Amino acid sequence: MAELTGNIAVIGYGLAAVGPGIGVGMVVGKTIESMARQPELAGRLQVTMFLGIAFTEALALIGLAAGFIFV
Repeated sequence: MAELTGNIAVIGYGLAAVGPGIGVGMVVGKTIESMARQPELAGRLQVTMFLGIAFTEALALIGLAAGFIFV
């Protein structure tokens, strides 16, 4: 039987980074699609996109902090 060695939190953080990565990709993709449909709103859409990215990346930071808290 195989034994686990090392810190399992590293695997947990790797899995926690997958969700925000997908989320950022979706936010940016939809923003680009919206800019292509309505170029006159590009400035407002870009600001909203950066807010969405910030909130999504907060999930990655929470995952990192949880790895340190629960170890």
